[in-house]
Amino acid sequence: MTTNASLSAGLLREDDFPDEVVTRAIVRDTDLGPGAGILALITLDNGHDHTKPNTFGPRGLLSLSAALDDVAARAAAGEIAAVGVTGKPFILGAGADLDGAAAAIAGAGVDPAAARSRALAIAQLGHATFRRLGELPVPSFAFVNGVALGGGLEVALHCSYRTISSGVPMIALPECFLGLVPGWGGAYLLPRLIGPAKALKLIIENPLSQNKMLRGPEAFELGIADAMFEPADFLEESLRWAAEVLRGSVTISRPVGLLDGSAAGTREEWSQAVAAARFFVDGKLHGAAPAPYRALDLVAAARTRSRDEAFAAEDEALADLLLSDELGAGLYAFDLAQKRAKRPAGAPDRGLARKVTKVGIVGAGLMAAQIALLFARRLAVPVVMTDLDQARVDAGVGYVHAEIDSQAARGRLSPDAANRQKALISGSVSKDGFADADFVIEAVFEELAVKQQVFAEVEAVVSEQCVLATNTSSLSVSAMASGLAHPERVVGFHFFNPVAVLPLVEVVRGTATDDASLATALAIGKDLKKNCVIVADRPAFVVNRLLTRFLGEITRTVDEGTSFDVAEHAADPLGLPMSPFLLLQLVGPRIALHVAERLHEAFGDRFAVSAKLRALAESGKASVYLPDFSVDPEAIALLSGGDRPSTGPEVLSRALEGLAQEIRIMLDEGVVAAADDIDLCMILGAGWPFHLGGITPYLDRTGIAAKVNGAPFRG
Repeated sequence: MTTNASLSAGLLREDDFPDEVVTRAIVRDTDLGPGAGILALITLDNGHDHTKPNTFGPRGLLSLSAALDDVAARAAAGEIAAVGVTGKPFILGAGADLDGAAAAIAGAGVDPAAARSRALAIAQLGHATFRRLGELPVPSFAFVNGVALGGGLEVALHCSYRTISSGVPMIALPECFLGLVPGWGGAYLLPRLIGPAKALKLIIENPLSQNKMLRGPEAFELGIADAMFEPADFLEESLRWAAEVLRGSVTISRPVGLLDGSAAGTREEWSQAVAAARFFVDGKLHGAAPAPYRALDLVAAARTRSRDEAFAAEDEALADLLLSDELGAGLYAFDLAQKRAKRPAGAPDRGLARKVTKVGIVGAGLMAAQIALLFARRLAVPVVMTDLDQARVDAGVGYVHAEIDSQAARGRLSPDAANRQKALISGSVSKDGFADADFVIEAVFEELAVKQQVFAEVEAVVSEQCVLATNTSSLSVSAMASGLAHPERVVGFHFFNPVAVLPLVEVVRGTATDDASLATALAIGKDLKKNCVIVADRPAFVVNRLLTRFLGEITRTVDEGTSFDVAEHAADPLGLPMSPFLLLQLVGPRIALHVAERLHEAFGDRFAVSAKLRALAESGKASVYLPDFSVDPEAIALLSGGDRPSTGPEVLSRALEGLAQEIRIMLDEGVVAAADDIDLCMILGAGWPFHLGGITPYLDRTGIAAKVNGAPFRG
């Protein structure tokens, strides 16, 4: 068989993958009844529970191939009428075993040709195995019972028909997020199934938008599955549905199997979808990462290519990208987010965490309202919001209720669930409602005196066990707690905007913060499905300190005479999620100036207070950009002048060297436990691109860390 050819040729050996957790293909027959016949059901199972998903390494692919050998022979003999594939409980598959693939490629040593041959063999092995599901002499059915990511979804795409459970939490093709392409059929099969625009949303837009996942109902709505059933009896209903298909009682209005069927969408629709996706990628990455562009090229050609041509092109793309620096960087960043984020360095005993049955929020502005919504959704406990007057309280509660109603209108919440969530949110102009709260967080104006007064008022009402948290982005947590009777229960709990999207919370330990309060904050962060990093109480903590230094170095060059256009696009080669002045627009010139002034007071001239930024803030302008994203000539005039302009590369070099210096100082100060935590904060809180890996490996790899600090961050 083709599946074994790569191995028998000596390019891959089973002992190249000694650590592979093998996903076995277990076959059992199911009688679908008269008129339907016997279905051979293949269950993918690696022998572990749902916390260790099925992945596909060479030995797992060989197990699936052997099962397909068996069912193909039985189908040819007329013994079975169909083949089905499903997964162990809650999991269909989570893609390729990339760690194993990387190890196997590395086994080729320093020979580039041998390494690429191994990478190509891995790509071909996946195709040779999966495609057989769509080339059997009988129909094939994928029963998507749980998580289906990357190769897990591609298994299903190769089948003739698909059902999906409404309870599936994650459906995605996340390869471009990591520096790869959907290389085992996804770039060809998905656009031909659901059309190029919808497919490119999964292949390009979602991975580059915080690696967004679909749920079962969303995937069904897009047309990825032909039928959807409830989780409780999903397999039984799927088998019943398959029987009806085999009897001819159910028909599907599309090319079944997509072997030689026409592609979904006209030539014009295909061209428009690819052009729109290319515009999106250019806006996100500015050409900085190869994988999304390779994926775009594959999708663009999928309309007219044969299956053999398309799969060969996917093989070549995958082989190239498996050898890329981008993949290594992406795997480092992904591993960091999956492992270190789950076990924060320096965390106290989890058993010290106090139970939280009610939450108080001081403030009812936009940030406070976003926090209230998150607490109600994730913790499902009563949340009380307060503010200075009833109008502000009503506006905050109204915002939360409107967001819940919007979720219900889009089918993401049932009416009952929406009503329960809204019932949890209340508001008051008095803090007396905090009397029985276990956790109170303030989200008021960023002035130390204001926050100290708030905490004094809250402490007078709450119990001695109540944890007091601040959402401050730059002020001293210790200073806020200094006048309290119980400063040990004050902890920083810094969210990033938008609260529902960005996964990081900086948990700040003040000089007096005790282990119980810290443990409670970390437990809440976990329940909120956030990733927590423990940081020391230093001005602006990690993310805002580094972003302020980065932005400050760039605005310093503008003060010297660098044009707006040069400064704005100097960092484009990094592929950052926002250009400097778009970031300034998000933060707001006044707030950016306020933070810069605070950090200048704390750290001196390393943090520039730009005269031109001050002029922009004092002008009252909210941005350099107008609502249509054209530049505001009046704002540009405020940024003009100076006789020492820099080039784009010079601006970028200064900004990166500033980051290298600041990170070294932060590590020496003990702001976090290790460089990994700096990387994690920047990836999860600032959108530092996965394709660059962590910021410290990037500064090491480019030689900037050694140039600035005399040594790399890592050995």
